[in-house]
Amino acid sequence: MSAATALPALKCDVAIVGAGPAGLMAAEMLSAQGVQVHVFDGKASVGRKFLLAGKGGLNLTHAEAFERFVERYGDTQSMLQPLLQEFGAEQLRAWAEGLGIGTFVGTSGRVFPTDMKAAPLLRAWLARLRAQGVVFHMRHLWKGWSDAQALVMESPEGVLPVQAKAVLLALGGGSWARLGSDGAWVALLQAKGVEVSALQSANCGFDVGQPVHATEETRREFFKELVGIAPAPGKGWSTHFTERFAGAPLKSVALRFTDSLGRSFDRRGEFVATATGVEGSLVYAVSHLLRDEIKRQGFATFELDLLPAFSAEKVLQEVRHPRGSRSLSSHLKGRLGLDGVKAALLHELLNKQDMQDPVKLAHAIKALPITVVATRPLNEAISTAGGVTWNALDEALMCKALPGVFCAGEMIDWEAPTGGYLLTACFATGVRAARGIQAYVTQ
Repeated sequence: MSAATALPALKCDVAIVGAGPAGLMAAEMLSAQGVQVHVFDGKASVGRKFLLAGKGGLNLTHAEAFERFVERYGDTQSMLQPLLQEFGAEQLRAWAEGLGIGTFVGTSGRVFPTDMKAAPLLRAWLARLRAQGVVFHMRHLWKGWSDAQALVMESPEGVLPVQAKAVLLALGGGSWARLGSDGAWVALLQAKGVEVSALQSANCGFDVGQPVHATEETRREFFKELVGIAPAPGKGWSTHFTERFAGAPLKSVALRFTDSLGRSFDRRGEFVATATGVEGSLVYAVSHLLRDEIKRQGFATFELDLLPAFSAEKVLQEVRHPRGSRSLSSHLKGRLGLDGVKAALLHELLNKQDMQDPVKLAHAIKALPITVVATRPLNEAISTAGGVTWNALDEALMCKALPGVFCAGEMIDWEAPTGGYLLTACFATGVRAARGIQAYVTQ
């Protein structure tokens, strides 16, 4: 049958577009109150990004104190705090327990299911939803509204008009397009007069700029000593740094950054050197500040402490220690344990004179400047910032320009670091939207 075939209209109380955590939570709350709920998703199965997030161990939420927890949402804290007070970390853990999924707090404060897996939780959740009468329509791609203001769903059987008393859009942001979050909804809502801020990469990697301190001579000498050949000249990371160290983790480091507005970040952790720059948990944590600084200034420079366990005085003392006939690389490895990608970064970013100056070298080990000039593409980001603005929504998360149309999840303009904060807020917005929809369809 042609995809252009017009199918008879489907009528329901509530149509939820998007089968991720926000949409499914709203479906659970509404169906528990006897509301007829139909869930639509363009993909063949439910919760694809949710399952992907659980591959390394599903980080449901975080166990830190609420006052600190809400601070993680930055500029949108005031908007999200009331929602997280209604449904936050404690409520999320209790909800999982109700599905028969126990949780535990890891050493970092992150909360995981006891078996670390997403699939058992999702199976139990879907069983509950189906038992409550929720109807799922997979491979139904939302294409906007008809002239009669019905939702237009493109399905394998044809074009399905959906007439609902209320609609919840829970379509995700603009990252992970292959899992369904492609941001195609932006133009559809803007055409209806809904204010949407541009989607931007969040929890993302960055491209480095051309190192301003290093010289090809310095790089050539270091890499010739390391592997016996000299690197080719290149922009950003040198070609040979990329070939040798792309994917190498920088462990037990500290990253410090203060932007032009005076906002500061200072934290220990780890990240990875990539073919084009940097990515990983420590970089993700500061990504919003770096991204915004690049927008203002065209670049952002952070300081990297390669040896946070050593004081600056201790580092200088060891660098100054006589090295005799040993090479500088052997000296740094022997006295400070500094080798591999950490040593390579020093040779990558410092010129020959600075490498030979104990004071400047010691300073660089404790505060190595790394300049980034661009975020990695949206589709590589873990999450996105931007989306439907808070001004475009009322307190129930209904679009002011579209009565009866609600939004939830990552498609609203907020962002948070990894660590369970993203998922918790998605659930919280689903809960708030469900309560707003319940009031709307029963008024």
